[in-house]
Amino acid sequence: MNAEIALRVDGVSFAYSGIKALDQVSFSIMPGQCTILLGPNGAGKSTLFSLITRLYDCREGTIELAGHNIKKQTGKALAQLGVVFQQTTLDLDLTVMQNLHYHTALHGMPGKLAQQRIQQELQRLNLFDRRFEYIRKLNGGHRRRVEIARALLHKPAILLLDEPTVGLDVPSRQAIVDYVHQLVKTERLAVLWASHLIDEIYPDDNLIVLHNGQVKAAGSVAEVLLMTQTEHIKDAFFQLTQQQRGP
Repeated sequence: MNAEIALRVDGVSFAYSGIKALDQVSFSIMPGQCTILLGPNGAGKSTLFSLITRLYDCREGTIELAGHNIKKQTGKALAQLGVVFQQTTLDLDLTVMQNLHYHTALHGMPGKLAQQRIQQELQRLNLFDRRFEYIRKLNGGHRRRVEIARALLHKPAILLLDEPTVGLDVPSRQAIVDYVHQLVKTERLAVLWASHLIDEIYPDDNLIVLHNGQVKAAGSVAEVLLMTQTEHIKDAFFQLTQQQRGP
């Protein structure tokens, strides 16, 4: 057990009806590290996230969250995890506060502490003035901010983001990208961010390129560029996934 590692995935494989979706996937993410998970459709990104969040049972390999084995110490492991899924999971007919209080109750957080955490996260995301509004009345960017606030209320060791900016306008998307990277630096939060948008990658991020269920490259942006002998991430990505570039 190594509590210094926020997320450790070791030798993880998974198959659907005998067809492998993941094949011996291994990587680690440290506190204060933002790792971008790149991969084309069908690469295995969603399957990997489903295993980390325990939606699927990890039968081959090991997954640890902040040193806790996800199978042997499920409660302690998942308590270290914050998640923002691609599809919204907010209750549209509840207010911002009601959605967030429901989350703190699930984590057994005392009322006073819950109130403090909710206020802190909403203020950091410039949403405190909208705390009594119904989710249904918020635009896509504001809903995403609420989901990020919710994922951080219990102070997780690692934040999983499954393409959280899909469908957002450019300013909303950029605001979320900047905010998450700021959290990585100031809070030493570990982040695993599944994305297909190259411009969401910062130069000091780490990359994992997943293709056909296998890790094709893992390391810093500079290391992946050096490995592929390319100058731009988009070129490295196409080379590693053997995709044909359009005109």
